[in-house]
Amino acid sequence: MKNFEQKLQRLEQLGADIKKTDIKLEDALKMFEEGIALAKGMEKELDKIEGKIQQLVNQPSAPADKPELDLFSSVGDE
Repeated sequence: MKNFEQKLQRLEQLGADIKKTDIKLEDALKMFEEGIALAKGMEKELDKIEGKIQQLVNQPSAPADKPELDLFSSVGDE
């Protein structure tokens, strides 16, 4: 599975399939195990994304370039 959205779709499908009443116990267990593995992997991906977001949010912003008004202060003072 390549991306997060595909993994989420698979996890949702597994959840729906497990709820079916005509499923064998062995099949339900296999689906459950796959779902747990997917969920753990997705949780790790989310943690990485959250870390990146925190870095971006806490990154100091560059000071804005302020115009130098001192250049014009002596013009009117003379």
